[in-house]
Amino acid sequence: MVLGAQRVFVSHLSGVAVFDPVGDQVGRVRDVVAMLRVGGRPPRVLGLVVEVVSRRRIFLPMTRVTGVASGQVITTGVVNMRRFEQRPTETLVLGELLDRQVTLVETGEKVTVLDVGLTQVPGRRDWLIDKVFVRRGGGGLRRRRAGETLTVEWSAVTGLSLEEEGQGAANLLATFEQLRPADLANVLHHLSPKRRAEVAAALDDDRLADVLEELPEDDQVEILGKLKEERAADVLEAMDPDDAADLLSELPEGDMNRLLELMEPQDAAPVRRLLTYEERTAGGMMTTDPIVLRPDATVADALARVRVQDLSAPLAAQVYVCRPPEETPTGKYLGLVHFQRLLREPPGTLVGSVVDTDLRPLPPDTPLPTLTSYLAAYNIVSVPVVDESGSLLGAVTVDDVLDHLLPDDWREAAARETFAVHEQTENRRYGRGTADG
Repeated sequence: MVLGAQRVFVSHLSGVAVFDPVGDQVGRVRDVVAMLRVGGRPPRVLGLVVEVVSRRRIFLPMTRVTGVASGQVITTGVVNMRRFEQRPTETLVLGELLDRQVTLVETGEKVTVLDVGLTQVPGRRDWLIDKVFVRRGGGGLRRRRAGETLTVEWSAVTGLSLEEEGQGAANLLATFEQLRPADLANVLHHLSPKRRAEVAAALDDDRLADVLEELPEDDQVEILGKLKEERAADVLEAMDPDDAADLLSELPEGDMNRLLELMEPQDAAPVRRLLTYEERTAGGMMTTDPIVLRPDATVADALARVRVQDLSAPLAAQVYVCRPPEETPTGKYLGLVHFQRLLREPPGTLVGSVVDTDLRPLPPDTPLPTLTSYLAAYNIVSVPVVDESGSLLGAVTVDDVLDHLLPDDWREAAARETFAVHEQTENRRYGRGTADG
């Protein structure tokens, strides 16, 4: 599809790859920036919000877009790498217009915005929003069959330029349903607090739990605070115990205790245990859900557990062999078996016969520097944590250690460094001294 030849609906642009003229990918489209106008005139499309390397978002003016073909956006190759900052006069189409309830001018009935259509002004690179795809079912002067959809002119609806309370989020989420939790977390982070709360409310508990684990602490606390307490407790139950404990520790003590009481006892128990340890110790960083097997389990049993899709790579790297019970805190800890060893053994081999006992477990009060040295010395990605009685309490993974070693703003710093390198590369390629706006 060539720009100007056919209409482009904004939902079809979400996630589309952006390429420079030589075919190198610049990033992906995350939103469309428009300027609303008075008198029912179609809004001007100012540009695209493009997420480039390391999730940084930049602004790509529509005048720099030369075409859209086969699901990709082509630019002139001259890109300003400064971070996108939304201005008061700008509207994010995906983030702020989809799911909004508006009124049909002709009938006065309420409809919901599902999508909007963009069209290019003939012979120019200017773009306008001229069509609105809506769903009936909101009532009004002349009630129609619920669920009926239609496409109307922009001037045929009112209410898009007004701040609206209680805006839905179903259609916005539909455009991002394929995103990984970390990417969806980045989307939420860049939304307004009002819209962020609405999107969080629309996510199911498991999806919201995954996304919360990827958000900065301030965003986590803000979102959790806007949920009803029963819902907040359900989301905490769906989170990994160590992440739930980290989030709860940021709340006032009264709020923390109230949420723990609302959680199911079996879900609250490991979180309570984790909260008793100092933050920068093995006990404070460990997960209470490693793979635990009895010594009479087979290698086939172990590999089946390792193959569970939701298991993180560090936790899947080894299994821990313990006497019953298998839930932490377990019976006596016997040792561990590395994933590579499991692959070399016949499926019927008992894991108790191939246990590695050379790697000593660590006590829960082990400080962070000792943990770091332990992981580096033995070239492993997780370490067992055992109490004085010899019971396995959990395991500390290398990603948890890195989170505590790096500064609080490490994601932003990494993004700045990555973009500096990217910009230098682009400058050399196009022979310019600075990023060109």
